[in-house]
Amino acid sequence: MIYLDNQATTPLDPCALEAMMPLWGAHYANAGSVTHQAGRDVAQMVDSAIAEIARSMGAAEDELVITSGATESNNLALMGVMHHPRQRRRKVVSLVTEHKAVLGPLERLRQQGFDVQLLPVQKQDSQLPGVVNWERLAQMVDDQTALVSIMLANNEIGSLQPVAQIAAICRQAGCYLHTDASQALGRLPVDVDELDVDLLSFSAHKFYGPKGVGGLYVRRRERAVRLQGQIVGGGQQHNLRSGTLNTAGIIGMQVALSNTLATMDQDQIRIGDLREQLYRRLREIPELVLNGPPLRPEVRLGGNLNCSFYPLEGQSLMLLMPDLAVSSGSACTSADPEPSHVLQAIGLTEDQARSSLRFGIGRFNTTQEIDQAADWLINAANKLRSF
Repeated sequence: MIYLDNQATTPLDPCALEAMMPLWGAHYANAGSVTHQAGRDVAQMVDSAIAEIARSMGAAEDELVITSGATESNNLALMGVMHHPRQRRRKVVSLVTEHKAVLGPLERLRQQGFDVQLLPVQKQDSQLPGVVNWERLAQMVDDQTALVSIMLANNEIGSLQPVAQIAAICRQAGCYLHTDASQALGRLPVDVDELDVDLLSFSAHKFYGPKGVGGLYVRRRERAVRLQGQIVGGGQQHNLRSGTLNTAGIIGMQVALSNTLATMDQDQIRIGDLREQLYRRLREIPELVLNGPPLRPEVRLGGNLNCSFYPLEGQSLMLLMPDLAVSSGSACTSADPEPSHVLQAIGLTEDQARSSLRFGIGRFNTTQEIDQAADWLINAANKLRSF
């Protein structure tokens, strides 16, 4: 099998797996049990790992809340801000192209009576498809806005949002800015101060770490974020997220992130070359149309390629390539028969969206795999066209 679905998840870094093993063996103690040496030893390991993760994004150690992943982080950020008892503003502003892990909580907030505004993005025929419409954003964010939530890099079409510039609008209105950086961390430089964000979500499994662990950056310096915890119990993590810490997951997350960041610059150049190679080969298919922004690193996530093959259906192409792992949409919505909301938001019809495939290239992919994948897809398109 050739795996080209690295936007959905990434393979576990072997070094991360090796680092996690002692936490399932000799160092099995609860990091919260600091009344004995076994617990203190594990707590020291975990605290050191969290501090290193925080430093890697320009944060302080006490500004990270460890969660089960970005879905929980997004829920904590959105619900936590809006449900805080001292929060008087009632408006949340976001984009129609956000991940369901943001759109779902926003819909719940809407049902609870909050003013939720989902803004359009630039269309497929523009220079930057999928990027926020600046005029609409500036008009919508006002003194009634509590929170703006806009993802750093889109999981389907790879469009990069100018988060630092969006932050300037938020600062003027006096509201918080949250970004879902799940697709960005480990692929792009991410510094919470340079981005000027108040909240930032991430998942370990997007940067070659284990599944089931991630985090939420919560600014505690200068304009400290007021956040109400959503999981209550033992009061861990400043009472923002109760529960026993996933010690093995935290250690694996730290090792995976450190390794990814150590080679990120050269990896992203190589991954960009592999994407160009794949796109160049796939252009042999006459039906191919690029979805989303141009394949330039300053406007699109490295390794992301999303193409429409209309009128050839994406699912039919996938059935003819059983040894190629690609996606016809977001992995988190693969059970939903509806076509991609992101592709429709940039102007594709339902049929065009259903005819699209997403390719996610990662640091473990090779030139040979890209060529083989292109061969399979070209053959599948020729076969499907002949039916």
